[in-house]
Amino acid sequence: MYHVVAATTNPAKIKAIQLAFDDVFGAGQYRIEPVDVASGVSLQPIGNHETRTGARQRVMEARQVRPEADFWVGVEAGIEENMTFAWMTIENPSIRGESRSASLMLPEVILQGIRGGRELGSEMATITGNAEVKRQGGAIGVFTDGRLSRTSVYHQALLLALVPFHNAIYQQ
Repeated sequence: MYHVVAATTNPAKIKAIQLAFDDVFGAGQYRIEPVDVASGVSLQPIGNHETRTGARQRVMEARQVRPEADFWVGVEAGIEENMTFAWMTIENPSIRGESRSASLMLPEVILQGIRGGRELGSEMATITGNAEVKRQGGAIGVFTDGRLSRTSVYHQALLLALVPFHNAIYQQ
């Protein structure tokens, strides 16, 4: 059984990790251990580079906390121009897989708050009245009327980040 360390305690992100590992390795073939680690970047990462750095830093921190694990998974959401997206970084002792999620265009009222130094999650909590929105469907869930969610979009990107771990061509 694989020991998977999720470098997050966010239930929406953990669920996405679970779904991706179910799809690739099978249910019951792993256990996920959430750990609360620092991203090393801003609370609201801005730009592709800072967001990817946050995902990689989370993995690095998780590896230090749980060096005995088989996999470490970092998910970092960020803002680039007028879009929200996330980077997925997955490592085992010898391979790294990464992917960037789909992007969602944000309305100007949300972007104004972000430019003012606030996090997307805080802005979404203000407009929805739900303080837990970022731990649930997120902005994606709100703006797609539940057709998509943070979990569903991150699940897809995590599947892509797992490709190097089960396709031999990446290991040549």
